[in-house]
Amino acid sequence: MLYVVETRKDVETAARDLEEAVKRNKFGVLHVHDLQKTLKEKGVDFPNACKILEVCNPQRANQVLTTTMAVNMALPCRISVYREEGKTKIGMIRPTALLALFPEAADLKAVAEEVERETMRMIDEAK
Repeated sequence: MLYVVETRKDVETAARDLEEAVKRNKFGVLHVHDLQKTLKEKGVDFPNACKILEVCNPQRANQVLTTTMAVNMALPCRISVYREEGKTKIGMIRPTALLALFPEAADLKAVAEEVERETMRMIDEAK
C-alpha cells in the first residue's frame, strides 16, 4: 500500500532533489506543503520536518478523470519527504492502492500501474 525509502539527505535537500526528479519524469509540481511551517503558523510546535509535494502528469490526469470523475478525490499524487525517528524518508501511497478505492475505475489499472512505476522512479532518483 505504501512505498517508502530512506535517504541520508536532509529533508530540504531530498525535497529539492525530488522536485528535480519529478520534472525530469515529465510530471509537474503543483504545490509543496511545508507541514512543519504551516503547523507552526497555527501555533503548533510540530517537531518533524515534512514537505508534501503534489505532483501531476496532465495527460494521465485527463485520461483518468474523463473515465471516472470521482477519482479526482485521489488526485494529485502526493509524495512526502519527512523526518521520522531521526531518519529522512520519502514516500507515498501507491496509486494502485488508491485506485482500489474506486471499483468503478477498474479499467484504469494499467494507468495506475504506470503512474506508480514513474512515481517510484522519481522517489528512487531523489534518495
